[in-house]
Amino acid sequence: MKNRGKLYAVSAYLMWGFFPIYWKAIQNIRAYEIICHRILWSFLLLLAALLYKNKIKDIRPELKVSHVFLYAGTALMLALNWTTYVWAVNSGYIVEASLGYFINPLISVFLGVLILKEKLRLTQWVAIGIAFVGVLYLTFIYGSFPWISIILAFTFGFYGLIHKLGPLGSMEGLFVETGILLLPVIVILGFFESNGTGAFGHVSGFQTMLLIFTGAATAIPLVLFTEGLRKIPLSTIGILQYIAPSLQFLVGVIIYNESFSLNRLTGFVFVWCALVIYTVDGIKTHRKNKS
Repeated sequence: MKNRGKLYAVSAYLMWGFFPIYWKAIQNIRAYEIICHRILWSFLLLLAALLYKNKIKDIRPELKVSHVFLYAGTALMLALNWTTYVWAVNSGYIVEASLGYFINPLISVFLGVLILKEKLRLTQWVAIGIAFVGVLYLTFIYGSFPWISIILAFTFGFYGLIHKLGPLGSMEGLFVETGILLLPVIVILGFFESNGTGAFGHVSGFQTMLLIFTGAATAIPLVLFTEGLRKIPLSTIGILQYIAPSLQFLVGVIIYNESFSLNRLTGFVFVWCALVIYTVDGIKTHRKNKS
């Protein structure tokens, strides 16, 4: 059971890790148009899956008015995160995008302290401090504030934080979020089609199919991740979660030849050291609580 859980989780992270290659294949299409298709096809696929599992009827009783506003917030965070990421990949900033997902766990911890008033251990504060130094180094020594990384880390951090307060699971929650965004997405895609600037059906057949499969590319790793999360300890997930940004980093440097100078490496080393401290502390605490 545990090995199967690891297989599910690793498969999800491998898919997310190679995502840049998928988005690069449709880089001639505007990022926000790609995201509109991603939302549309994700909604339709999730609708089919929930109907098949007979779970649609379970969603409405859980959704109070306050929850609708809650999921509207997560929907906006998700749309901003997806758009920023696809734009970054297709504009040659895969490495900077990977940094966002390296520091995301630390941002999530910081948001938990700031908003949920959670208590941090000293080693967790040290990890956050070291990561902050890394970001400052990249800003002042490398000469450019890593705004792509910060947007990705904070939007996904807030997404997880707000989602934690909601009553729905990940698949049902994503269905509601894409449903909230569906109307504006249809309007935007309709506008593109009416003035002849839409990509769907006007690019190659292969790229049109890739637009359709953005729904599957979104839902499948999410389902695998959720299944893996149920079967293995959080401490294991804590280690495995770095597979995706590590692969994204390697894809950017090795496959797409993005520049990675010594100064940039130094900034990343600060972040990687922070992650090692944070992960080791989490594993020790988890084992201590179990004993």
